[in-house]
Amino acid sequence: MPSRRITLTAVAAGIAIVQSVLPVPALAGLSHGRAPQWTVEVNRIDAGGSNIAPEFTVAIYENLVIQLTKEKQFSAVLRSGDSSANGVSNLLILKTTVESYTPGSETKRAVTTVAGATKLKVRSQLSTRDGRVVLERVVDGNVRFFGGNLRATHNLARNVVKAIKQGTLPETAPSNQTP
Repeated sequence: MPSRRITLTAVAAGIAIVQSVLPVPALAGLSHGRAPQWTVEVNRIDAGGSNIAPEFTVAIYENLVIQLTKEKQFSAVLRSGDSSANGVSNLLILKTTVESYTPGSETKRAVTTVAGATKLKVRSQLSTRDGRVVLERVVDGNVRFFGGNLRATHNLARNVVKAIKQGTLPETAPSNQTP
């Protein structure tokens, strides 16, 4: 037992020495096997050819910003048109287009479990500043049983973020040099 305590103490001392010798930015740059942190800019939602109500597109946008911020997969989450995106080298742009929308009825959902579902289907694209698509997914968001119709936008945003998390992002930003 005493030798184990000595070993743990030696390991802790070694970590303290490394932290005191290396500058903080060097330690912050360690990725522990993960891709470098990207910054994401969320574009406004494109209604596509759907008959989606404006409050739904705004709710999708706001829920995407909230869910992406919560997940902490990106170093920053920027809104469309944010001027601070101009100086960011590792910038990904999230474009979301509604492919289909079925309005639901909270009243029908309260009475029966087979009618009244609100359904959303979107195509989400993560692309670099120069337009190179690095991830594209079609994602659903529904509210079938309980909850307001706008709850579908929350579920959709969670599913978009889950799809991004499961996808593979590039290791580095593309260079602007041509071969």
